[in-house]
Formats: sequence, C-alpha cells, structure tokens
Amino acid sequence: MGVRGLHGFVGNACPSVCTVVNLKEMAEKYQIHHPGCTPVIVVDAMCCLRHWYTPKSWVCGGQWLEYLSILQDFIKAFNTAGIKLVFFFDGVVEQNKRHEWVKRRLRDNKEISRIFQFIKTHRQQPSRNMFFIPSGLAIFTIFALKSLGQETMCSLREADYEVASYGLQNNCLGILGEDTDYLIYNTCPYFSVNKLCLDRLITVMFSRENLCHSLGLNITDLPLLACILGNDIVPEGMLENFRQKCLSGYPFAKQNNDKRTNTILAVADYIARVLHSQQGVKDLQEMLPLGRNKTQFCRGILSYLLPGQQSPWLLEISSLETSDKQEVTMCSDPEILQIAKKQHIQAESYLVYNILRSGEIECSNTLEDEFDPELPGQALIYRPARQHIYSLLLEDNKDACNSCPIIKEWFVYFGNQLKHPELVQPIQLDIPGGTPSLRTLWLSQEAGVQSQRYDTFLACFHLQTEREELQALDNSRAALCCLLLYLLGQVDAFSLEDVNAFIAQTLCLQGKSVAQLSGLKLTHVDSRAVHLGSLFVRGLTTLILANNACGLPFRMDDLMAWKMFDGKLFQQKYQQSHRGCPVEELLEGNKCWLTEFQNLKSLICKACLKNNRALQSRQRGNEFIRENRRWDSSFQRPHQSHFAPSFHNPNQGHHWRGFGPGSSRFETGPSGRGYKSEEQNQKKRRFQHTPRWPR
Repeated sequence: MGVRGLHGFVGNACPSVCTVVNLKEMAEKYQIHHPGCTPVIVVDAMCCLRHWYTPKSWVCGGQWLEYLSILQDFIKAFNTAGIKLVFFFDGVVEQNKRHEWVKRRLRDNKEISRIFQFIKTHRQQPSRNMFFIPSGLAIFTIFALKSLGQETMCSLREADYEVASYGLQNNCLGILGEDTDYLIYNTCPYFSVNKLCLDRLITVMFSRENLCHSLGLNITDLPLLACILGNDIVPEGMLENFRQKCLSGYPFAKQNNDKRTNTILAVADYIARVLHSQQGVKDLQEMLPLGRNKTQFCRGILSYLLPGQQSPWLLEISSLETSDKQEVTMCSDPEILQIAKKQHIQAESYLVYNILRSGEIECSNTLEDEFDPELPGQALIYRPARQHIYSLLLEDNKDACNSCPIIKEWFVYFGNQLKHPELVQPIQLDIPGGTPSLRTLWLSQEAGVQSQRYDTFLACFHLQTEREELQALDNSRAALCCLLLYLLGQVDAFSLEDVNAFIAQTLCLQGKSVAQLSGLKLTHVDSRAVHLGSLFVRGLTTLILANNACGLPFRMDDLMAWKMFDGKLFQQKYQQSHRGCPVEELLEGNKCWLTEFQNLKSLICKACLKNNRALQSRQRGNEFIRENRRWDSSFQRPHQSHFAPSFHNPNQGHHWRGFGPGSSRFETGPSGRGYKSEEQNQKKRRFQHTPRWPR
C-alpha cells in the first residue's frame, strides 16, 4: 500500500523524517494545549492486523480467544495513558484500485500454495516469515473491537482517505498505521504501528514537514511526487520513462544509494528545480507523457486532497467533477438504504450495504489447499447460501421478468484469475407465504416478527425442517449446527470424524482459559484440518451476513469465532477423531459435555437421514502418507475446477455462472450439480449436495 519505496527511502536516506516519540508524553502535552479535550489516535485497523495477531499458531484457523485478549491489552495500554482510539476498516474496494487489489490477491494465492506445500512436507506450521493472517481476521476484528466498547467505523471509500480526513477534522493526536500515503496526506502526525513498543507506548513518528525540507518541496507537492513514483491508483509502470528522464538529468546521484533512492531524489529535484521555476502545471502537462492516462493521473492527485484542500498540480478539474455524479443503487427504498448505510459506517453489518448500494462485493484470500480435490473453495461452497441472501436483500427490486438484479462477486479461490467479476444470480428462498420484505424484517416491532426472522435465516441454508430442534438449543450451539448441516449438504467428503471434531472442540473450548489454549501443544499439523478450519471460519462470516440480512434473529455475539472455534484445539480434536479415539477422550473426560455432545450429534445425524445424506465414517489416521504422495504427483498439475463451466454472456462481456445458453430447465450450480429450477424445487430442495470429488 502507499507510495512505492517511500518507507525504505525515509528510513535509509532521510533519517530526519523518522523521530522516536513517546505517545503518553505527547498526550499529556496535547491536554495542556487543549484543556478538556481527550487526545485521540485514529487507527488504520487494516494496517494493524499483522501487528495485532501475535498468537504463535496462525495456520490452524485462528486462535480467537487469544487474539481477543491481545486486543484487550492493546486498548488498555492506550486508555491507561488517557488516549482514546478510533478504529477504521476498509468498507469498499474503489474501482480505480481494483487492479491493485487483484494483483495482491493472486500474489497471496501463491504464498498460500507454498504454505500448504510446507505443511505437507514437514507436518508443522511454517515459521513467521511465511506468516499469513487467519481467514476472516478483519471481519472478526471489527466485531471484537465493538464488543470491547471501542468506536469502530467502516469506510465508504478507501479507508486511508477517511482516516486522514478524520484525523484532520477532529484535530487528532495522530494516525497509527503503516502506509506511506499518510506521509502524503496533509493531516495530523503519522505514527508507525510496526515500530510500536506497547508497554512503553514508544514508536516512530514520520514527519512530512521534514520530508519536504529534505527534498526541497512544499507539502502541496507531495501528491504529485507520489503519483509520479507510483501508487495504488497510478501504476508504477505508467511513468517509468519520465522517472528515467529525471534520473538521467540528476547530477547528484550517489553510487552508494540504491536505484529507488536516487529515483526519488531525482524526481523531487525535478519538481523543485524545474517545475517550481517555470509555469508549473502547464509545463507538467507538456512534460508528462500521459495521453489517455491524464484523467487517471489527476484522480491520483485528487485522492490525496482532503476536504477543503487544493492542489496546484491538477491538470483537469471539470471532467473529474462531472464524473462524480450520483450513482444508481440496487435498492429502490431510500429508507432501507439509509439504514444499511448507517449500519455499515458504524461497523454493525457485513457486506449488506455493498450489496444494496452497488451489487458488487469481494472476499479476500482464504487458507485453502488447491490440491485437495475433495474440498472446494469456500467461495463456491457458500455461494448457494449467498444467492438466497442476495434474493432476500433484493426481493423488492425485481424487474419485469420477476428477476432480482445480478450480483458481481470478486471472491478469491484457486482457479479464479479475477479477470472480471463472476455474475451471480440470486435464488428465491423457499418460504411459505413468500419472502418477507426488509421493512418487515428490519423495522417491524409486531409480535411474531422475531420468529419470522429466525425462519428466514434458516431458509437461507435450507434448514426450515430442523427449526424446532435448533430453536431449543443455545444460540451458539444452534449456529454451530446450522453451519455443520450446511457443510454436510454441500460437501460429500465431510465425514463423521469431522463432525465429531468440530462438536468436541466447541464444547471443550468453553472450559479453557487463554493461557491453556496458548499452551496447547500439537505433535504435528494436518493440512486438511487447516483447510477445514478456514472453511468453518468463513462459514461463520456467512452466518453473520445472513443474520444482518434477516434483521438479527441471533445476537451477533453468538456468532463470533471465539465462542465456538480455536484453531489449535480443532487440530487436536481432528487428529484424535481420525485416529478413532473414543468420545470420552475427545471430551477430555468431562461427563457434563457427553450428553450435550450426543444431543448435538443426534440432531445432525437425524437431519442428514431426513435429507438422504449418508454421514459416513472415514478415518484418516494415515492420511499424511497418502497426502505426501498425492502432493508429489500433483504439485505441478494446473488447477482444474470441478465446478460448473462458465457460460459467456455476450451482453455483459463477462462469464456467467448459472443459466447458460439453452439452460432454461436446469441451472448448473456452483457446486457442480444440476439444480432444478425454483418451481420444481419448492418442496424438495433443502440440501444442495455436491458430487463426491475425485480422489
């Protein structure tokens, strides 16, 4: 993120930019100069996730209770010093940064492949230099911070802009993050989270004033410098020739500097020496070989201008202003859209506003094994549920043909090159009397509506017939069963041992402290259990989406990962279960859990029998040996999707998953089966089974 190479440059070539500061002392001085005001640090939370996630185990699916404790300690350290924290999360990927988002996701896929190769080779978690944040970490961090009483916000545009704006408009003590864009914005001071020593509240402050002094620039020149060097909006290659021209004409290049350092110095020198002394923007327009990229370059500069700020380097203004017109939304009800927007900004919902506003959503990388042919990507497994949720959210926006608008999905999974969004057709829910409106689910206070919310939630996962049994359970246990039943309906390779492991670890989790979970030792790490752990956590985020869409039939706290999942504990239970350990050993000899275990398992088994799903035993005690052989023989084999072929839609210029040419009778669903049309499936389709993936 940010400006290419600028962090390294200020650290190595401009030491005056970096100053060690004590945040507690800065807060005390702030209160002297602003009596009665609380010093506030605005936190770019997305930059901090890697810094916050310090549990030693990261590959198993997340040590969520440990992580919650770490966040508590982080908040306490600042509160003790009298500093209030305000957290911002990315709420959207802007279109002019989509190419950069895609590039990073494809790069991360390669990293994930290497992680699984290491696990299969060594049967251990890789070292921290291969660290990849657990799947769903950003989503659960939002709800964790809110549960800890923190002011937490989701952005309506790129988060770094809103962080910088908030810091400036609220006279904040500073910004905590790790993004060189905060050196470019003309806002409050920028502190490094990577250099933060929490126990003493000491970190490094980056001074944009000192940066300008070192380079001979004005603060208003920094956006121009950033765009010439390359950032998330202006690709680095766009102005490569211009940078080379600056470098070749720079007389002070030093041999002991790396090329990037000399390039930054040369570009800054060109701005200060040539452009300042001539006609400024007119000369810039003649010298930069922008051509058709002129608007993109101007948008890059404009992206750094906070409310009320201007730049002397904007080449065009009128075309940018006219293009920022009121966008057309997917939702026809202004009040519903406003409610969704408010919940989005206050970080109380997940994806709902994005769906209602633009009909375009994304999901980042998941720790999944592309060479496990039995476990498809979570993006595809949970798509049928999402299709029902889309239909629920867009029920009041059907066209003349009674069809909901198409949703554009940017979901990362192996085999998806992300060259374009996948166009996903919403699928109507099977609810007697029809799908309730969002006004009913979100706004109505009438008796019986909460029951209607619960029914609608279950319908999203085809679990209406299990309503009585599920409602008799504690909410977290009911959510666990909903998720396991959905997975059993979607993935044939999901076995009895897998179910036992998930139930046992959820029960055992309730009796363990953070210290006990942290001290838990694993003899080895199983790659399939890693995949299943990530799959489960992503399933919880799907439950959260459905819960938001249905008007909160569950308390959001009941769906949190730390209530029902711990990665290391699941690894332990998975290995025990697949070795054939008795239930008493799985439950660590706790007789109190035995009855609950049997009740939950009985509910799941009965539901499977009712829906003709054979829940089979399939122990994998020696799976590692077979796994290594399969890995050796298939590692170089390109990914082959076992899902439906994509149909080209000539009208949209994208690939269409679902109804293709001549497919009026059957829809080929994302899990590779033929789905009958809704009219033919009103009574029969509760579970949508996948085929048994080839071994």
